[in-house]
Amino acid sequence: MPRLHFAQLRYLSIILLAWLVVFLLTRTALLVGHLNDAHASFGEMLGLYGIGMVYDLGFLLYASLPLAAYLLLCPAWLWRRSWHRASLQGLVAVSLFVMLFVAVSEWLFWDEFGVRFNFIAVDYLVYSDEVLNNILESYPIYRLLGSLAVLAVVGAILLRKAVGAALDAPLLSWKGRGSALAAVGGLALLTALALSQDFPRGSGGNAYLRELAANGPYQFFAAFRNNELDYPQFYATLSRSEIEQRLREEVSEPNARFVGSDPQDIRRLIDNPGEPRKLNLVLVTIESLSAKYLGSFGDPRNLTPNLDRLRQESLFFNNLYATGTRTDRGLEAITLSVPPTPGRSIVKRLGRESGFASLGQQLKVKGYDAVFVYGGRGYFDNMNAFFGGNGYRIVDQSSIPEEEIRFKNAWGMADEDLYAQALKLADADHAAGKPFLLQLMTTSNHRPYTYPEGRIDIPSGDGREGAVKYTDYAIGQFLAQARQKPWFDQTLFVFVADHTAGSAGKEDLPVANYHIPLFIYAPGYIQPREFSGLTSQIDLAPTLLGLLNLDYTSTFFGRNVLREDTPPGRALIGNYQHLGLFDGKDLAILSPRKGIRRHDDARGQSRESEATVADPLVQRDITYYQGASYGYSRGLLSWKPEQQSLPVSER
Repeated sequence: MPRLHFAQLRYLSIILLAWLVVFLLTRTALLVGHLNDAHASFGEMLGLYGIGMVYDLGFLLYASLPLAAYLLLCPAWLWRRSWHRASLQGLVAVSLFVMLFVAVSEWLFWDEFGVRFNFIAVDYLVYSDEVLNNILESYPIYRLLGSLAVLAVVGAILLRKAVGAALDAPLLSWKGRGSALAAVGGLALLTALALSQDFPRGSGGNAYLRELAANGPYQFFAAFRNNELDYPQFYATLSRSEIEQRLREEVSEPNARFVGSDPQDIRRLIDNPGEPRKLNLVLVTIESLSAKYLGSFGDPRNLTPNLDRLRQESLFFNNLYATGTRTDRGLEAITLSVPPTPGRSIVKRLGRESGFASLGQQLKVKGYDAVFVYGGRGYFDNMNAFFGGNGYRIVDQSSIPEEEIRFKNAWGMADEDLYAQALKLADADHAAGKPFLLQLMTTSNHRPYTYPEGRIDIPSGDGREGAVKYTDYAIGQFLAQARQKPWFDQTLFVFVADHTAGSAGKEDLPVANYHIPLFIYAPGYIQPREFSGLTSQIDLAPTLLGLLNLDYTSTFFGRNVLREDTPPGRALIGNYQHLGLFDGKDLAILSPRKGIRRHDDARGQSRESEATVADPLVQRDITYYQGASYGYSRGLLSWKPEQQSLPVSER
């Protein structure tokens, strides 16, 4: 008698086949919804479904182990009880609901990030309060859950006859049960050894197709163990002697002198010419502000009239690129000036996120009041621990009286309320005669895209378009109020995005989707002009300290791009696993399993090809990421206050 004629295996097969059907429908829906982005030939589609089936079966082998163990170890007397049969019938409905819920969740996650579940989804589970409120405010969640429940019940009713027949089938003998359980366990173990998180990705090809081939639930659980990758183990490397030479060449400047004893230590004394300017600094990191939204970059919707005007009045960087795809990456790059090393950002490496030579530490030792001001609750993304451990004091939503918050949503207070707090802090520091660094992080340009009514001509909650326009409105109001303050003339205002609104594309690192704006505004000190040199987010901190003419000891991987003798720029971009260096024309990409590629004409046709460590662009790419990984792991990026206490000539 074929084994699937036995009750336990027939019942299990019904559950697993239902999962496979849902996985197939999910993959098909995502493909059809993004067919223009996938650019898939018929052969590529067949490959997509073939790899997808391997991935789906791999996940189900893991996921079915608990149920398989229960079914195979359940004694006959219990199996035949009516309440037990009813429970197994009910389990089918519950399983169908979970399947449908996962499918809808995958669709919504893809809609926001353009990928299957990854460690971002894991983080969302950790920060459940913000995420749950965001979902409740963004979607008709209760109606959606009710609809899924109805569909699950209908599906269970349609399967009732088949399930009943399975439950009535003969039971396996105890010997057969042991063999079946061993087979399922053995296959799951074999899958664990053969199937990695990046199985469908390889080292090249169309990123959309590789993500579509993946299995969301498998990716989700794999992300728990792969949220931080050891660089030397997973990525291409150069020899120690090559790194020692190239790393210092990359970060050296004529006004810098290296002081580290380790040849891979980039710690150096920066001697900025001229008298120090103890100007205040208001550094605003704007949520998800892609350069493409600015009218001055060609957007016809007039969403950014204030920023378009500010561009004409500022030192504006029109060729700047974010390092990553999430807020924590932007904050890491701006605050620490480090490349986006693989896995989690330093901001979120619990217990190892503090003690660095940050922008806040550099200014704090010069007498500044360094404050991180966040519109939400700073425990999200571990921001409070990161900034608090790197020279800043914290002001976030939880430390602000409720009566001072006129509007808030799942992510925090409206931008105008955040700016009101910044004005209050600046007034207090000015009254105390203390220069200040206020490093702000906004929240309004984020789903659910809600903001106070009556501010702009787009209703609150209507989508990203309204959120961008409200973001621009709040900046205009903030600057108008700041101009009336006695400290305005002594303040540099900096507006920069943390990342773009969307970085997904058919390539792993689509360069154009990392393009963000940067404004430095100080009418009494900064001559308005456009700076077109290629710039990375990691260049912001050293450039600002250069504008202030401050001498300091640097562990920054960035450089002051405004010096006339600065070499041609480069941008460092990445996601949680792919690490890129863009030189203004071509892009080199490092991937896990020591994959190396390059994209020629990266902002144009973007022709992809395999590459080797002999490629000079690849060598530069490796230099930054291998050097940053080594510096982080060996404590070479740490804050050493004793090196800040002497003038440069005596150090």
